Amino acid sequence: MLLLTCGFLGGSVGGAEARLSVTDKLSTYRRASSADRIDLANRLAKSFSALSPRLDRDYFIRCLEETVNIGDPRDLELDAAVRLCVAAVPE
Repeated sequence: MLLLTCGFLGGSVGGAEARLSVTDKLSTYRRASSADRIDLANRLAKSFSALSPRLDRDYFIRCLEETVNIGDPRDLELDAAVRLCVAAVPE
């Protein structure tokens, strides 16, 4: 389910829009505008809210910020951070 959702989010980028996707590198997320980060968090919340109501926009914003800004991101993609956030959702 997680892989399908991540694949959908990665493939939903329109040609005219330069939206963040889960296939973008963590370094791209670091440089993205607040509006782009919120847009991604909204899309993630819509995709994962069925798994847990705690997987909302605010959770993804906080979790991604913490995950992306810790350590050296190397060539990791956002999907790795998303998977960590989903796995770490509080019960």
